[in-house]
Amino acid sequence: MNPQVVNAAEQVDQAFAVIFGISVLMLVGIVGCMLWFAWRYQRKRHPKAADIHGNTLLEILWFVLPTIIVLGMFYFGWTSYQALRSVPADAMTVQVTGRMWSWAFEYPNGRRAAELVVPVGRAVKLDMTSTDVIHSFYVPAFRIKTDTVPGMQTYAWFRPEEEGEYDILCAEYCGLKHANMLSVVRVVDHDTFEQWYRGETDMAGSHGPDPVAVLENQGCTGCHSLDGSEMVGPTLKDIWMRETAVVLPDGRTNTVNADEPYLRRAILEPGTEVVQGYDDIMPPYEGMVSDEELRVMLHWMKGAAAPAPPPGRQIAENEGCLSCHSTDGTIIAGPSFQNLAGSRILVLDNGAEKEIVADDAYLRESIVQPEVLLRKDYDPMMPAYDYLAPNDLDALVEYIRTLGEAP
Repeated sequence: MNPQVVNAAEQVDQAFAVIFGISVLMLVGIVGCMLWFAWRYQRKRHPKAADIHGNTLLEILWFVLPTIIVLGMFYFGWTSYQALRSVPADAMTVQVTGRMWSWAFEYPNGRRAAELVVPVGRAVKLDMTSTDVIHSFYVPAFRIKTDTVPGMQTYAWFRPEEEGEYDILCAEYCGLKHANMLSVVRVVDHDTFEQWYRGETDMAGSHGPDPVAVLENQGCTGCHSLDGSEMVGPTLKDIWMRETAVVLPDGRTNTVNADEPYLRRAILEPGTEVVQGYDDIMPPYEGMVSDEELRVMLHWMKGAAAPAPPPGRQIAENEGCLSCHSTDGTIIAGPSFQNLAGSRILVLDNGAEKEIVADDAYLRESIVQPEVLLRKDYDPMMPAYDYLAPNDLDALVEYIRTLGEAP
């Protein structure tokens, strides 16, 4: 089990322990009775069957004991349910939106993030909904599992008592990239949270293990240089967002940008995309590197090893755009952003098919009101992003243009 870090979780764990304990006792009791009856009434010891007409005491016990057991399990289940549904009056409210296939978190001051950042010791209420299909917000460490339903507000709450990172998953199958619908609850101290909440810092600025030491301890620097020199593997210098040619398991080649999802795959499952010109000799680090070490390595590659990506890239990540739109030409659920700007595309205007140019005006409209001009051959599943600030919308359009423009 995950570490117990919230008060309400104590009630849940207590209910689980009681029900599990009762189940074990019943199992032992039933098996014990079976063995005893098999021994006591075996044919050698009891050759002639007896006809028992009744036993008042056993009949009373048969009624009373199950009633006590059921009422006891109900009591502990009800108290844990009350603990999970009774939100403290001083809880901080965060709006959680599930969408295919990512989570978005919006704070009272309007700040949005793709990770749930909370202060240690503070009660947090999660107001949850979905923009498309049913998802299930699941945080095992906090014993939270609540469905997010389109058109409905659900809620949950927790109080983190320890700093750290705790996994967020989707526990309801929601489509193609359900397994990738992941995030984290990042619990930090009060001062760090206040600075982040006011926009003065981001989580990349928080203290942690020395990234170079982590790379060295994991043996990365034995094959990958940090200064640009050639070794057995490609150098890690300036790797962030670097255009990289890779060879797929079936022998085909592909060109990718070294963003965070690619770098995660390159560390955990390097054999799935081998950098062209290098041998497939790197062992997979799945299960060998901790989540914290992986985060530190990715931060070093993202922040220390190369310039920051365009501002629109962060907006695209926070708003979940990259869950449906690739940046390398592959098709996920929506059209790729690569070479989209300025291209000629087919759309449906009130059911009528027509060809238009994907200029800046169209890109803005397709983000704010995607249902007006539906892209032909794609499902109408994209939510409207009409809440985006004008400067964020401009940055997102500019980012799409940086991924290539059609001649």
